[in-house]
Amino acid sequence: MTVDQAVARHAPPDTSAEAAASSLVKGVEAGLNSEAGSDGPELVRVDPVSGRRWSVPRWLRRTVGPVALLVLWQVLSASGALEAQILASPGTIAATAGDLVSDGTLPSAMLVSLQRVAVGLLLGGVAGVALALVSGLSRLGEDLVDATVQMLRSIPWVGVIPLFIIWLGIGEAPKIALISLGVAFHLYLNVYAGIRGVDAQLVEAGQSLGLSRWGLIRHVVLPGALPDAMTGLRYSLATAWLALVFGEQVNADDGLGFLMNQAREFFRTDVIVVCLVVYAILGLIADFLVRTFERQLLQWRPTFTGQ
Repeated sequence: MTVDQAVARHAPPDTSAEAAASSLVKGVEAGLNSEAGSDGPELVRVDPVSGRRWSVPRWLRRTVGPVALLVLWQVLSASGALEAQILASPGTIAATAGDLVSDGTLPSAMLVSLQRVAVGLLLGGVAGVALALVSGLSRLGEDLVDATVQMLRSIPWVGVIPLFIIWLGIGEAPKIALISLGVAFHLYLNVYAGIRGVDAQLVEAGQSLGLSRWGLIRHVVLPGALPDAMTGLRYSLATAWLALVFGEQVNADDGLGFLMNQAREFFRTDVIVVCLVVYAILGLIADFLVRTFERQLLQWRPTFTGQ
């Protein structure tokens, strides 16, 4: 055995990049040659079954429950299982709604109730947000305001109706005050929680960038508290309509509550249900507007929307 053969025999295996590249090229050439010489079937992309499945539109799925309830209601009324004195049939309610709309009674009542809700929402919203800003942005403000608001919040706001009647009379003032009271508490709690829930690291980052106190409030604290504030606004709208129902029972001479009181005296369940449906529709429209406004304001905050 020569010296060169001995060195080649005991040399370590070739692990250089050239050897790896050479083996890779040989493998590719062998694969191409085998494909060229074979007459195998052509590969066709197969779409998954879930991709070809027809899906029911979401709006149609959401209407299944209410439509099924209406059909069951109509069947029970037509069969006599549900008496008209207990609850009128959907057909009777629809005819009554048409009559109330045609003679102008329902639009006039809706306008009066909307005015009450708008004024109460405005006054209560201003009061709730102002108190939340004072309490949330300052420790001194929290010490002075939060305890008092929490104490008043624990009192059922419906229970203060007799006091409002004594203080404000039986006109529009107690109705608007009741709506404002319910709205203010919801907005206060959510705005205050949103302010105190802002990440402290964001505040420190703003301070390190040289933002003043007003700059921190404007660019860091308020945008961070906005999601909770919008949630509080939605709760406040629901509370406003609930307070309106109670408030319009107090010597009202117009509005949806007045129609319901008259219908109660004459056992007109169809008119009562019409007013309740109008309450529900107005509440849904208000909530839809707030959610649309919320999506526009919070485009910078992507959220999970379900699967």
